[in-house]
Amino acid sequence: MLAHRITALDTEIMAADKTLRALTRQTVPTLLEMRQVGVQTAAQFVITAGQNIDRMHSEAAFARLCGVSPIPASSGHTSAGRVRLNRGGDRQANSALHLIIVGRLRSDPATREYFQRRKAEHKTTAETIRCLKRHLARKIYRGLKTDLLTT
Repeated sequence: MLAHRITALDTEIMAADKTLRALTRQTVPTLLEMRQVGVQTAAQFVITAGQNIDRMHSEAAFARLCGVSPIPASSGHTSAGRVRLNRGGDRQANSALHLIIVGRLRSDPATREYFQRRKAEHKTTAETIRCLKRHLARKIYRGLKTDLLTT
């Protein structure tokens, strides 16, 4: 009985994935052309944007919504300009950005080179990944704006 239920759920999941793939390709083709951006992550960014990209006045607002905007970390007594990770925003969108960055670190030579260069500048892994996420959020915002304004 349990095996039949698992088979039925697998079939249901495959049908939902097929529908999601078709809707995502129709709605945000620009995002799907980006490296390491799949159907699930593109759909998450559409959910985060709320199909209303006009409500965000800039890519910085989208980055803040995704939880990748820089937050000052200095005590105010120095002008070091250190920033820390933002723990706010949409955690699912932040997770999607993280998955894309991890995939790019494994397969994209330019991303790996940037990562190594920042490590040579004595930046931490968390700081470097935050910078990569912020850069990616900028590109995704532009892609969303292109796609959702034409839809």
